[in-house]
Amino acid sequence: MNGTVRILLSSAIAIVGLTDAAFAAPAKGGVIDVATIGEPPTLDPVSSTADLVGIISQHVFETLYTFDKAWAPTPLLAATLPEISADGTVYRIPLRAGVKFHDGSTMSSKDVVASLKRWMKIGSRGKQVAANVVSVEADGDMAVKITLKTAYAPLTAFLAFNNSAAIIVPEANNEDTLTKIVGTGPYMLKERKPDQYIQLVRFDDYASRAGDPDGYGGARKQWLDEIRFVPVPDANTRVEGAVAGQFAYVDSLPIESFDRVKAGKAKPVLLKPFGWPMFVMNTKQGLFSDITLRKAVQAALAPEDMMTAAFGSKDFFSVEGAMYPKDYVWSTNAGTEPYKPQGATEAAAALVRQAGYDGSKPIRILTSRQYEFHYKMALVAQEYLKAAGFKVQLDVVEWATLVQRRADPALWDIYITHSPFLPEPALIGFMSDAAPGWWTSPAKTAAIAALNTATDPKKRIAAWAEVQKVIYAEAPAYKVGNFNALAAKAPQLEGVAPAPWPYFWNAWLEK
Repeated sequence: MNGTVRILLSSAIAIVGLTDAAFAAPAKGGVIDVATIGEPPTLDPVSSTADLVGIISQHVFETLYTFDKAWAPTPLLAATLPEISADGTVYRIPLRAGVKFHDGSTMSSKDVVASLKRWMKIGSRGKQVAANVVSVEADGDMAVKITLKTAYAPLTAFLAFNNSAAIIVPEANNEDTLTKIVGTGPYMLKERKPDQYIQLVRFDDYASRAGDPDGYGGARKQWLDEIRFVPVPDANTRVEGAVAGQFAYVDSLPIESFDRVKAGKAKPVLLKPFGWPMFVMNTKQGLFSDITLRKAVQAALAPEDMMTAAFGSKDFFSVEGAMYPKDYVWSTNAGTEPYKPQGATEAAAALVRQAGYDGSKPIRILTSRQYEFHYKMALVAQEYLKAAGFKVQLDVVEWATLVQRRADPALWDIYITHSPFLPEPALIGFMSDAAPGWWTSPAKTAAIAALNTATDPKKRIAAWAEVQKVIYAEAPAYKVGNFNALAAKAPQLEGVAPAPWPYFWNAWLEK
């Protein structure tokens, strides 16, 4: 099954050209400031699917596996890839010896078992996995065994993902609400001043893997003394900070600022293609528990105008209904007929009338200006939805507030988000019944079960096409298009590979 994943990914182009920067052996030292889109709602990556949480926390916490530069799972805290039974239902995971936590204790199977059980109880992606798990138990001091109800092809990818991540923490710390920020990562938390910075410092007892860096895997060298993540919610302020050379790295810049950034003191970092923006609908309660109204939104939206407003030049986006771009093995046009680049206002209006919507209750669209392109798409969407007969209310909040509000189905009808193209379709957020939006249906359950239990690569690709058909048939979310992402780094910052979740182990400052 691990070979299956590797075969699937080896024929795909890496999501953002995740190649390793030229690796030398610089002297240790230096402090960098990293400008982020805002204040993370938590530092516990199990309990959050926010990318910002994963970007910061991956330096502190680690998982059993991660992804290499070809986006195949590779061992991190595990010693090897899983040993899998012939029927695919038993995974034995050997652990690396001598791995230290930040509190000085040594990792063992007891810590891993407790951490995985917490993940399956608390994490949205852990809950996905838990539905198919019979047991998680220690196999001696330095291995764990996971027994499944049926074969589950994406398991290793779930254990590798840093979003709603299966982090390993000391057994004693596995409370529902994480109160101690203690991991095994190359950096550890020293201080957090809300709305000012999160200060990470080198963990001197860090146990790095041997060899060379390999995407998120391989060696993790700690050249930097300190990494400070600084919340900069305003996009224009982040641009000006990049231009002035105020930060060593600036994440999530408006794509239209590319030329301005290029002319300043920082170097632009373009991730192409990066991912896809989406409008997630609340299928649990309210207006969009009605599939006819969801189909009306699907018909009303005009992705070409929305992407143009958000990203300007077509050098930075493309309009495509397939959930994966053409260079991925997962790419398929199956079911995408409802995706209309210019929208279909008359068809949308007919569906609105069919559903009996009278305009007395507005669609509440939850969005944020910290990702400016979300807000720009919302403005265009608002006009097209009005033209179809909807009353529309934009609720514009801080990103941390959005993440909190989307957990309450009473507070919104659509929320706007985005995702990088993920190496495993089962990782896509709304594939989980528990993810905000709460999409469930017999057709979804059957299609995803076929995807997850198939182990043959060709059968998994065909099964994904059937999942995409169900997504378009039931409209739980709306993919707008494909887009590139822009960041910026200081010229003296070396060893940073372009990545959807930027990381700063292996980075150093040229003297």
